[in-house]
Amino acid sequence: MEINFVETLRSSFTMMILICCSVIALTFIFERWLYYKHTSIDADRFFIRLKDAFRNEGVEKAISVCNTSLSPLALVVKAGLEESGKNTLQAAEMMDATAIEQRTKLEKNLSVLGTLGNISPLIGLFGTVVGIIRAFHALAVSGSAGPSVISAGIAEALISTAAGLVVAIPAVIFYNHYLRRVDTIMNEIEAVSKKIVVLMGFKA
Repeated sequence: MEINFVETLRSSFTMMILICCSVIALTFIFERWLYYKHTSIDADRFFIRLKDAFRNEGVEKAISVCNTSLSPLALVVKAGLEESGKNTLQAAEMMDATAIEQRTKLEKNLSVLGTLGNISPLIGLFGTVVGIIRAFHALAVSGSAGPSVISAGIAEALISTAAGLVVAIPAVIFYNHYLRRVDTIMNEIEAVSKKIVVLMGFKA
């Protein structure tokens, strides 16, 4: 028994939905990968450069160090340094507010991956149920055509389940990986922000 995959795609609207889901998932996986790659930074090395600049040449030099990076960490620290002329409390609050904004940007589109990871298996299961219904209907119409009619239909229907898992598994893996990446970045931001507040206190 051979399965015609092209014909299965044409006849199953759930397969078309899953193809669309796979394209969306791959798009956001790649988009988030590029974003994290372009905004990544070594937090320890960055803080050492920042500390040396702040202690030796002042706030303006430290801000210029922040301007060399597009990372969320640099943007948060820069926001605090720009308020350092007032008091450390205001600087700390500004960094906290900026950190919230950066977290929103870091988590952008992750909910889409999470949703696709959850619903793709269900879409595949729905396609399987519909395919089995069609197979039994074909058997009823054909009468005594034999089990080959229903077995072919069921085999094609199970492709939907497999397709749903193929879409869901990478989406879930990258969703969890990126969430962990966001948590790591936010922890680095929190740690460096507190160190900067301490440096401002000494400088004052």
